[in-house]
Amino acid sequence: MKKFEKKVWLSSPTMHGPEIEYVKEAYETNWMSTVGANINEVERLACEKTGCAYAVALSAGTAALHMAVKLAGVKPGDKVFCSDMTFDATVNPVVYEGGIPIFIDTEYDTWNMDPVALEKAFEMYPEVKVVVTAHLYGTPGKVDEIKDICKKHGAVIVEDAAESLGATYKGVQTGTFGNYNCISFNGNKIITGSAGGMLLTDDKDAAEKVRKWSTQSRENAPWYQHEELGYNYRMSNVIAGVVRGQFPYLEEHIAQKKAIYERYREGFKDLPVQMNPYDEKNSEPNFWLSCMIIDPEAMCKQVRGECEALYVSEAGKSCPTEILEAIAAINAEGRPIWKPMHMQPIYRMNAFVTREGNGRAKTNAYISGGTLGKDGQPLDVGMDIFHRGLCLPSDNKMTPEQQDVIIETVKNCFK
Repeated sequence: MKKFEKKVWLSSPTMHGPEIEYVKEAYETNWMSTVGANINEVERLACEKTGCAYAVALSAGTAALHMAVKLAGVKPGDKVFCSDMTFDATVNPVVYEGGIPIFIDTEYDTWNMDPVALEKAFEMYPEVKVVVTAHLYGTPGKVDEIKDICKKHGAVIVEDAAESLGATYKGVQTGTFGNYNCISFNGNKIITGSAGGMLLTDDKDAAEKVRKWSTQSRENAPWYQHEELGYNYRMSNVIAGVVRGQFPYLEEHIAQKKAIYERYREGFKDLPVQMNPYDEKNSEPNFWLSCMIIDPEAMCKQVRGECEALYVSEAGKSCPTEILEAIAAINAEGRPIWKPMHMQPIYRMNAFVTREGNGRAKTNAYISGGTLGKDGQPLDVGMDIFHRGLCLPSDNKMTPEQQDVIIETVKNCFK
């Protein structure tokens, strides 16, 4: 298979022109710090798009999550329920505040937090009062079920919508379902500022607290007066200029990403694989990343260590490692699915809850498909998806012709 001369990326920034004009405006007016027209406007645009009442522009999605966890009242020693199959930025802010993450297994329908496992977790840890839930790869989770369970147990929701800006659940934008919600403008997101993030909330007092905390908690005094711990988390007016220029193109980017997803789905219809799923009745993802999962019976042997993987090639079968190597060989970028948090060395001693209870006690012997639960599915769903899944090149500047080559490359892995 012929290599691409220019690399096809997983998901790279797509600039349009207005971004540089707003950056130039910040430069020419000398508003280069953490105040200015660009910041004011991106906060307004975020509220307008999502429907949240208040937005606070911050230096990163991780900063927004940290502020959300702090708002939620997490204290040292507090247990917090967290999505398991996600990027560690979802979880690390809990630890920043001294909290103890307890990981909730994933469900197959959307690849997000399993409400059945969440309910089981509350039975095991009734003292928990904060839930941090993410929408993976731009696909909304089972929002109503998670909200109902949290309401029943009096728990605050921190919604990590870093990957899902523009996605909707029952016609409502993600980033509005939690008490405190977070989005990201990292370089590979659906729209970008090269960096940056945002805290979204309907709570005016919460928004004002974050504005204060994120600017080193300065008091309203003629000198630098500090009465509580502060952070240097505010977004710069320069970064905000890039985000401001990107916002009008959000829907265009989503449409391009959806077209990529649909071309993959059509191209793979005769392969023993499935695309990352979503609830087509109730949700519309932003299709940030197109992913696939190989049917269990079509998996060749694959073993992963901490930093390397081995597989045995087999006719008619394949595995993520083989496919990712084939994609890399034509100068395109794919990636493994997020490795679940309960599998990460840093969090291996933390509790992990499946829909049948203590996941740690039941899934240590997992091998490709794993021990089955009462419902006939693997007890550790996140580990299973990680084992069989991968992220495909999803850059919205990828041409249909380039995507055809990638599709053919994947097909060849199963020959």
